[in-house]
Amino acid sequence: MATLRDIKRKIDAVKKTSQITKAMNMVAASKLRGAQQNMERFHPYAMKFKEFIGRLAAGVEDASQYSLLTPKEEVKTVEVLLITADRGLCGSFNTNVIVAAERFIRAKNAEGVKVTLTTAGRKGNEYFRRRKYDIRKSYVGLLNKVSYDDARQIGNELIEQFETGVTDEVYVIYSHFINIAKQQPSVTRLLPITPAGAAEGKEDASFEYLFEPSHEALLADLLPNYVFVQVLETLYQVSVGEHAARMAAMENATSNCKELVRSLTLIYNKARQAGITKELMDIVGGVEALKK
Repeated sequence: MATLRDIKRKIDAVKKTSQITKAMNMVAASKLRGAQQNMERFHPYAMKFKEFIGRLAAGVEDASQYSLLTPKEEVKTVEVLLITADRGLCGSFNTNVIVAAERFIRAKNAEGVKVTLTTAGRKGNEYFRRRKYDIRKSYVGLLNKVSYDDARQIGNELIEQFETGVTDEVYVIYSHFINIAKQQPSVTRLLPITPAGAAEGKEDASFEYLFEPSHEALLADLLPNYVFVQVLETLYQVSVGEHAARMAAMENATSNCKELVRSLTLIYNKARQAGITKELMDIVGGVEALKK
C-alpha cells in the first residue's frame, strides 16, 4: 500500500501537470483566434475563385487544350498530398487524417494503382516513413505561419508531376474544419481540376462576358493559381483544426487532472485517518496492558 508521502507526491505531480495543460490550453486558444481570423478572411476569396473558374471552364468548347482540365485515359499512378500537424497533444486530430490516408492508399493499391506521397507535417511523414511507404517529398513547419509562397511551391511541384505524366491524378487529404468541436478528414481530388459550379456555369454561358486578355489566355493563367488557392485553403483549414483540437485536448486533460487530484486527496485523507486510528488503538491497547 502506498505511503502518505507517496500519495502526497502524486498529488503534487498531478497539480503541476494540470498547470502545464491549462497553460497549453490558453496558448492554443490564443493561436486559434488568429488562425481562424486568417481562414475566415481567405475563405470567401477561395469560394469566389472556385466559382469564377467554374464559369470560365463551362465556357470552354475544347477543354483538351488545357492539361490541368483534361483527365488521363488510364490512371496508373496517384499522388497524395497529406497534410497533418507537426506536433501532437491534439487528441485524435492527426490519427484520423492518417487513418483516412491509409485507407485511401489501400483502396487504390487494391485497384492496381501506384500511390506516392507528398507529406506536409511531421506526424504524417513519420508514420508513413516508418511503414516504408513511397514518400516523394516532405515539408515541415508550414502550419507555423501559413503563406501563399508555400502553397505556390507545393502546387507547382504537383502540377509539374501531373503535366509531365509522372502522376495521373493528385489528391489532397486533410482535416476539414467544421467547427471548434469537430474536424472531419476529407479526401479531395486536386488534379485534374473539376471546378465546383461548372455545371451551373453552363447555364451562365448564355450571358456574354468580355475578357481582357482573351478567354483562353485568362483560363490558362488562372488554372495554376486555382491549384495554389486550393492548397492554401487546406493549409488554413488544417492550421485552425490543429489549434482547436489541441485546445479541446488540453481542456479535457486539465479536467482529468482535477478529477484525479480529488480522487488522490480522498485516498490521502482515508490513509491518514487510518493511520491516526491505528495509532490511537495502539495507545489504548498500551494503556489497557499497563492497567493489567
